[in-house]
Formats: sequence, C-alpha cells, structure tokens
Amino acid sequence: MSDLVEAALAANAWPFQEARALVEKRLAKRGAGNEGGDKGYVLFETGYGPSGLPHIGTFGEVVRTTMVRNALQVLLPNVKTRLFAFSDDMDGLRKVPDNVPNREMVAQHLGKPLTRIPDPFGTHESFGHHNNARLRAFLDSFGFEYEFQSSTDWYTSGRFDAALLKVLANHDKVRDVVLPTLGEERRATYSPFLPICPETGVVLQVPVVETNVAAGTIVYRREDGKLVETPVTGGAVKLQWKADWAMRWAALGVDYEMSGKDLIDSVKLATKIVGILGGTAPQNLTYELFLDDKGEKISKSRGNGLAVEDWLKYAPPESLALFMFQKPKTAKRLFFDVIPRAVDEYQSFTEAFPRQELKDRLNNPAWHIHNGTPPMEPVAVSYSMLLNLVAVCNSEDPAVIWQYISRYAPSAQPEGMPFLDKLVKVAIAYYRDFILANKHFRKATPEEVAALQQLRDEIAAQYDCASPEELQTIVYEVGKAHACFEDLRAWFKALYQILLGQDTGPRMGSFFALYGQSDSLALLDKAIAGEDL
Repeated sequence: MSDLVEAALAANAWPFQEARALVEKRLAKRGAGNEGGDKGYVLFETGYGPSGLPHIGTFGEVVRTTMVRNALQVLLPNVKTRLFAFSDDMDGLRKVPDNVPNREMVAQHLGKPLTRIPDPFGTHESFGHHNNARLRAFLDSFGFEYEFQSSTDWYTSGRFDAALLKVLANHDKVRDVVLPTLGEERRATYSPFLPICPETGVVLQVPVVETNVAAGTIVYRREDGKLVETPVTGGAVKLQWKADWAMRWAALGVDYEMSGKDLIDSVKLATKIVGILGGTAPQNLTYELFLDDKGEKISKSRGNGLAVEDWLKYAPPESLALFMFQKPKTAKRLFFDVIPRAVDEYQSFTEAFPRQELKDRLNNPAWHIHNGTPPMEPVAVSYSMLLNLVAVCNSEDPAVIWQYISRYAPSAQPEGMPFLDKLVKVAIAYYRDFILANKHFRKATPEEVAALQQLRDEIAAQYDCASPEELQTIVYEVGKAHACFEDLRAWFKALYQILLGQDTGPRMGSFFALYGQSDSLALLDKAIAGEDL
C-alpha cells in the first residue's frame, strides 16, 4: 500500500470520508478489481434543473462531487470514474423566472419542455440550451472533467427506452409508492408518465387510464375527454420527476449522487422506485442549502442569491471552491460579504500546504480544490489587506497598488504572480462596489489624539523596513499605555474608525508595513490634525 493511499484511508476531510463509505457500502460488494461493475467505471452524477439561470448552488454540487471523485481515485487508482452533469431540460416550465428578459414571450410557452421554449436571451436554439450553455461555460472555466448530459437527448434518442418500458411494466407498483405522498386530488389522476402533447408540445398532467405493456404504450384522457394512445418510448412521454430520477439511476447505474436537504423525502421515494426497477440507489450525501443575505433559501427562479459571475467579479474561482468545501452539511449565508474571508482563508491554506506532512495535506482544503497539486505562488499580501490598501491609497489604478506591494515585498511583481495580480483587480472592484459607500471616518478625541501622536512618534523612530511583527508590537504597546481604551480591542476599533473609516480591519502592524513608513506617518499626521482622510 502506498503512503498516499494509507494517508487517504485515515484522512478526516469529508471527501475522503465519503469516498471510503462509497467503497465500503457499494463498490466492495463487486469484488476487488471489479469496483466499476458491469459498466467498467464508477459513475458520479450531478443534477441540474435549468428552469432558472445557473447559480452557485448548482456549481457547488459539481465541485463537491468532483472532490469526492478525486478522493476515490486516490483510494482506487486503477478504477475508471466518470462524472455526468445531467440537465433535466425535458421538464415542463411551470412559471416564468423573475430574472430573464422577454418574460411575456416565455409565458406563451409555459408547460413545454425547456428545450422547446425559445431562448428569451436570443443566443441559443432554446431556453434550455441557453441555460445548459451557461452551466457548461462556468464548469469549463474551472477545468472540471465531466460529461454533460441532456435529458432531452436521452429521451428522444431512445437511450432511456428500455428503462421506460420497465417503468411501464411496473406502473402500478411505482404509482403506489408515490400516492401516499400526494394530496387527495392529485392521487386521483397520478401516473409516473407525463405525455407530451403532439399538437401543442406541452407536458400534460392528465389521467392515464390504461397501460399496454406488450405494445409499450399508455392511454391517457385529454382535458376534452378524448382518449389518446401514445408510446412511452422515443421522447413521446417523460416521467414525473421522482420516478424520472429513479429511472435514471437504474438506466445509468449511478454510484454516487449528492442532493440538498430539501430533497430528503424525494431521495427516499426514488430509492424505493429504483429497487422496483431492479436497480440500486447511489450512495448519497445530503448537503445543507445556501441562504441569502436575509437568511432565506436561495432560489434559481427568484434569483435572490449570487450568480456565478457575481462571485468571480470580486474574487478568484479558487475561493468559491473553498466556500463549497467547507462544512457542506451546515447552512451558510451566501452573499457578497462572505467573499473577503473566503479569499483570505484560501490564501492561508495554500500558504500552509508546502510545509505540511502528507497526512495533513490530505485534510487541507487546498488539496481538494486542486486535486492534490495547489499552486505554489507565495502569499505576499492578503485580500483583506488589499482592500484596506485600496481604501487609503484612494486609487483604483492597479499600478498604484502594485507600487506599494513591490515596495513591501520586492520580489513580488505582477508578471510573476498572476494570482496576486488578479487579486489586486478584483479587490479594487469589491472596494468600489461594497466598501466605499459605507466608509465613515470619525475624528479622534483629544485622548485618542495623544495615543495617535505616540504611535506616530514610535513608527517614525523605526527604520523604514521595520517588519510587520515589530510594528504590531508598537501598536500593542501604545494601546496599553493609554487608559482611555478599556482594552486592546477598543484601541484597534478606534484605529479602524479613525484611519480606515470602518469598524473592522487588518493587523495594523502589517498594514503600516505594507503602506510604508512615510505614507503611514502622513496618514497619522492627518488624523492627529483632524483633517479629512
């Protein structure tokens, strides 16, 4: 057994825990060397409902599943794996999303499969194709290894036909699993099959009055009372989604799929149905849902969360992957104010990685974000420090910010540090859009002026290249020397409010080192004189 496999067997990081559970509960039953089963590979799947624009929750499912897949490949290096990103684009659109253009046009096509509704954005052959393309473009930007799958393609190509005929043969059994979960009115007409009207293209919610297993057809009653016979194959029907999910598990042989907390009951139903069809439910992880800034569940149709492009406007993609890695079973607010911390934590994890032993590296989120090989670019300046630097420089020119960085860390240059160069640009955007309008500088009290004066004199007495640690010690000692501050926390809060115009901020020693002695003294002089900063 290699050292890597041995470390993976003991790793506490949740992707390794999931991968070990997948091996023990499912793959090991197939026998050593045959973990891929009859398919010849272990299949991971993620689902996407393209009724709304792709959002971070959708991405989170793909990146988390990829992390489990990568962990499994460490445990079983000789076993092939595949990841299907499956779009339920055959579903009928039930309502017009709030965040799309041409809503009146879309409303004229309600009830039709998403791939039969014109694209309100005017860029693709259908609304479903547009949203599928948005999803693929984002996943591709991360370099994910995945295979996009379309429900429309699988239904209309006949690749689901055998599984659909199996559902037909077990129609009543499948129906009886679902009926107890429905209201009285819905129970009276429920069938797992939803015919697609050949005249209107609408997915019909109509009673199925007869099934013909030998002919492979169902007979349904239209709203006008007419009985219509239609095959269940070739894309003439689709399944109700719980039955559809189970049918897909059986048809594809899905080994692993995670899902949100809101689908716990659906997972239970689909597990029963896939058993009726002769299949086995995949290993499942239930993750918590993301919340918006008001603590409400994020919805694709409402568009009340962050879009993927929103995050990338203000932070590098690696920080988003870290946010997804952390505590998947805990509900988390997903809004703009979580971005700086996510970036800083990502930098901390990548900086620690080279110094860690193998066992600790496998528990480091950076290993899972980069599949074992995180970049080795040194962390010269944190994201939060850049935000404060942009604030006091009063400049949105990256070249100006880089002058300070290069003076603070002479080896740091934009050409050789692409991550930091990107960070400078997105920090400027974040500062402009979220911090600038909320900054409020207050004047120092006479007692605070005395403390600031002492701090200014102490910094002036240092050599120009004093270290952040040396400057931080000075800040501490000055704060402790003035009784007007109850504690050091009060002292630091005063510094933040007076010098930076905010209630929280960076380690001031690090900030003064980055800003430079002369500029730091000039900043303190203005605060002491009561001038506007």
